[in-house]
Amino acid sequence: GLAVAGCDRGASDAAQESTASPAPTGRIDASQAGELFPEFRLSSVSDGILTSSAYAGHPTLINLWATWCAPCVKEMPLLDQLASDYEGRLKVLTISQDLKGVEAVGPFFARNEFTHLETWIDPENYVGDDIGGGFMPTTVLYVRGEEVWRVQGDYDWSSEEARAAIDAAIAE
Repeated sequence: GLAVAGCDRGASDAAQESTASPAPTGRIDASQAGELFPEFRLSSVSDGILTSSAYAGHPTLINLWATWCAPCVKEMPLLDQLASDYEGRLKVLTISQDLKGVEAVGPFFARNEFTHLETWIDPENYVGDDIGGGFMPTTVLYVRGEEVWRVQGDYDWSSEEARAAIDAAIAE
């Protein structure tokens, strides 16, 4: 099984304490299926702007993460590969919840040289609040503007289980 760990979204860079939110499971959870795709306006490290309308109608995997969250950092190369493997069929949208925004995310992306992920930031945590992230990483799959399933906690995005769940959702 996967080692399950999650980062409390409200914690500082140094300390991570559990809150009353449900504990991350690191498993696919369809209990919130049908929730609508969130409205958002994000900025990038390079001052680009992205709105939710750019993703309307496209199968989209939203990943909420932060540079100080070890499970999040562990997932980023897996999500970069996922974005490559599903190019044209699934948009992988990683949204940093780092309070330091560009100051934290820019150097992180520069060091890791991801080729298929973009540097979207949401230091006010609007998207996390809208989708009920609570813990990071939180990853939600949307198809036709509605949530299909989510994973809270560490997850192996290269696994057969992950690929089968994505394939089944985007084929419908």
